[in-house]
Amino acid sequence: MPSTVTSSRPFEPGTTGWTVADLEDPRIEAHWFNGRYEIVEGVLTKMPAAYFSGSASLNELIYLLKTHLRSRGLPDRFGTEVDVVLGDDRVVVADGVWLSGQDQNRQAEAVRFAGKTDGRRVRILVPPTLIIESVSLGHELHDRRTKKRWYAEFGVPHYWILDPASRSLQCLVLDGASYRLDAEGRDQEEVRPALFEGLTIPLGTLWAE
Repeated sequence: MPSTVTSSRPFEPGTTGWTVADLEDPRIEAHWFNGRYEIVEGVLTKMPAAYFSGSASLNELIYLLKTHLRSRGLPDRFGTEVDVVLGDDRVVVADGVWLSGQDQNRQAEAVRFAGKTDGRRVRILVPPTLIIESVSLGHELHDRRTKKRWYAEFGVPHYWILDPASRSLQCLVLDGASYRLDAEGRDQEEVRPALFEGLTIPLGTLWAE
């Protein structure tokens, strides 16, 4: 990308006109990786740092999922704090992402189509089967409303909302153009999402005391 494009716009939250193409500039990408940023409808946005309780609960949930998937011989690779490209002017940070085997094949094809030579240095370009967001205090609507709508538009089949503050988990499944509730629970309850056959999530094991 020509240097004049980035030199005329400071890398500051609140500035407009940003697209995923801007991240191809090594200077811009260096700033991007030094923080926790998203591009929200073309606006550069600084995301809050994760609190320990939220991060710990997410890690416990992912551990349960990985253990279950390994026992079934299924792909168990999860990514955390992953950039997902939802559109030219929408690049979000997903707290947790699971790519099924088919997802990984589609991602590899998208990487080739984009002309990338190193698939390890490419953001997620296809809808993952599962995205998990751990709700950040003060940014609840971003996860519960904005990202929920965006993920549905992008075609993410399963979206889970983990809320350590209210000690709850909602498992949503895409039904047409919007999500419907598949399973939910709070405190010490057990949740059995349809996505993973035979999986039971004892919520009491997720919360930091």
